[in-house]
Amino acid sequence: MLSLAHAQSAGATQDPLLSLLPLILMFVVLYFLMIRPQMKRAKEHKTLVENLQKQDEIVTSSGIVGKILEINANYLTLEVGSSENKTEVVVQRQAAQTLLPKGTIKEIF
Repeated sequence: MLSLAHAQSAGATQDPLLSLLPLILMFVVLYFLMIRPQMKRAKEHKTLVENLQKQDEIVTSSGIVGKILEINANYLTLEVGSSENKTEVVVQRQAAQTLLPKGTIKEIF
């Protein structure tokens, strides 16, 4: 009985690299499906926030549509509402999510 168990364990040795191959393969797939696209979106958002200018029309992450009146280092002052009912809202600069084409707000109101 003892010699049979010893014979089975001797034939079952594998290369350590081969046993790590599924883990390495899973990391590579995770990188290309999740990490890389997230880094690309973060880079695009950073570029968008850095290139904001006065009179740009944006949508914030909370869904507020407005025109930029003032730009500070960390905050934006947005004009929201129609031309008769102008309201100013201060939001964080990072809250800018989408840059709209010029004249989009006039179409909405």
